[in-house]
Amino acid sequence: MRTNYLFTSESVSEGHPDKVADQISDAIVDLFLSKDPEARIACETLTTTQLVVLAGEIRCKGVYENGAWAPGAKEEIEATVRRTVKEIGYEQEGFHWESFRFENNLHGQSAHIAQGVDASGNKDEGAGDQGIMFGYATDETPDLMPATLYYSHKILERMAADRHSGAAPFLEPDAKSQVTLRYEGSLPVAATAVVVSTQHAPGYDEGAKEAELHAYVKKVVADVIPPVLLRETEYHINPTGSFEIGGPDGDAGLTGRKIIVDTYGGAAPHGGGAFSGKDPTKVDRSAAYISRYLAKNIVAAGLATRCTIQLAYAIGVSKPLSLYVDTHETGTVGDDKIEAAIMGIEKLGGLTPRSIRTHLGLNKPIYRKTAAYGHFGRKAEGDFFPWERTDLVEDLKAALA
Repeated sequence: MRTNYLFTSESVSEGHPDKVADQISDAIVDLFLSKDPEARIACETLTTTQLVVLAGEIRCKGVYENGAWAPGAKEEIEATVRRTVKEIGYEQEGFHWESFRFENNLHGQSAHIAQGVDASGNKDEGAGDQGIMFGYATDETPDLMPATLYYSHKILERMAADRHSGAAPFLEPDAKSQVTLRYEGSLPVAATAVVVSTQHAPGYDEGAKEAELHAYVKKVVADVIPPVLLRETEYHINPTGSFEIGGPDGDAGLTGRKIIVDTYGGAAPHGGGAFSGKDPTKVDRSAAYISRYLAKNIVAAGLATRCTIQLAYAIGVSKPLSLYVDTHETGTVGDDKIEAAIMGIEKLGGLTPRSIRTHLGLNKPIYRKTAAYGHFGRKAEGDFFPWERTDLVEDLKAALA
């Protein structure tokens, strides 16, 4: 296994057009789950200059039943979309929460999909689609996430907090970051490059104001990345020069186009399925969450310093087709033994879609928070981010004793 190398991950802010779309889609998921915990949602969002379009399939008691909208439902959906954009901070001529044109093209779920997913008779609830899902954890950071992605997220989270608080009034919502680390012995020893591109107020692309913006970004980076890693860092701050036009006005956004930002920054495989806009019967979402949960608990239990999990499902079938564990030659026990231990832990229920949702408590309106700054490496708090808990450690140890 190679131990000395450069590796890079990127992140994008909540104001990036694709992330605007993700947050709108997940706000709709939360809205429907708040009305009906068994709702089915597949909501895609398109954003562009002064336009937001929703499309997809839904089923939700009290909102959309028997091919018809409940009174006031369409208005509540539009209000949810506009509130989401307002909270992100878009009040620009090319994209304003109050005045953009809105289209709602959501419609009823296919009966043929429903019959494969719903439980009936002696048939358990099946997976909402076929596919492969991956989870990953590494001891590089306290959150057991790849350091390159961890720092990329933290830079933009800090900048967004300063924008919202007014501490950095020259910032606008759209931004991207990228961190390159040099690894020696599989641990990060230096940040060789940091890239930050941020939308800004007029005038912050030259002279004293540009210098102020650059100094601000370097201060944020210094607060986020440990000083020991910043001794040889090359900075690229707004390398194209001006970045006044941004967000959906600068580039169209679509749900599900930032799946590597959402997961592990390229440090682990990805099955290809996006998360946002999907209710938790869709294993693209729920099985990816349980895979992260398993990988994180394996590392937290000291069974490995690095772990990749893969799960596979068939639409309409409840039992996973496969479970694969790879501890990348860092494991204290065999990977096959960990696989057997996972499938033997009763509370995990054989990793069926229903047992995943039950164990993690996924049929709740908890998804809008996931749609910016990563679905993983977040703080498990109350009902939010339950897949980040490390409450399976003792069960794993007992199963392997």
